[in-house]
Amino acid sequence: MSFVKVNGVRLSYERSGSGQPVLLVMGTGASAHVWTMRQTPALHRAGYETITFDNRGMPPSEVPQGKYSLDDMVADTVGLIEALDLAPCRIVGVSLGAMIAQEVAAARPELLGAAVLMATRLRADAFRRALHQADQVLAEKGQRVPAAHSVIASALQMLSPQTLNDDAAVRTWLDLFELTYAPTPPGGGQVWVDFTGDRRQALSTVRVPCRVIAFADDVITPPHLAAEVAETIPDCDYLEIAGCGHLGFLERPDEVNAAIIEFLDKF
Repeated sequence: MSFVKVNGVRLSYERSGSGQPVLLVMGTGASAHVWTMRQTPALHRAGYETITFDNRGMPPSEVPQGKYSLDDMVADTVGLIEALDLAPCRIVGVSLGAMIAQEVAAARPELLGAAVLMATRLRADAFRRALHQADQVLAEKGQRVPAAHSVIASALQMLSPQTLNDDAAVRTWLDLFELTYAPTPPGGGQVWVDFTGDRRQALSTVRVPCRVIAFADDVITPPHLAAEVAETIPDCDYLEIAGCGHLGFLERPDEVNAAIIEFLDKF
């Protein structure tokens, strides 16, 4: 693991494999190490170098005090690409990471060769706004629900009914959520990143080749919101993967990895 200071923040990153670079951008409150479970091995086999990094707020990257903005996160990613001389690179993002990637594509297209946007959206509907505000209320009060409740809430929000109804599969996931539970929510000020504005106008200017991958049972970024991103970005490709929720890249890794690589190989 290496470190680089960009946008005033010390970020941890790791480069592995060889070939054309692919930068992977993780979602809210999650470690870059998650990519190494399923995605980076597949990308290495496909002939790509991978660069993973921990967003601000996720140790061992710095955890600045205060509330982070989407602009902060985008500037961090832009700074990393420039500091490591990756441009033009392929970029893959999930959830918050996908929203960061699509903003980079809109603002700094010369930095990217292609983008895969998983579990993304360009606005929040009524339920997604309520979900986000509920997380902010807990953060404002400095509270976190007990582990037993958090584990169940995570499973309901992150997984598909197909996984929840499979006794063997769900037991593994419940154990994982319990193992990774922390008394304080991970991510520092990431919970304050505002996803509620409508980014339709900005994304309509994107000229970077993009593929949106939606997960059919995603509660946090449902397919109808992901499809709006694909409809807004000119000539954007769209693919929906069945039988998985917000963590579809881990629930259905073979299908997701094939979709990522098949698209990136075109550029």
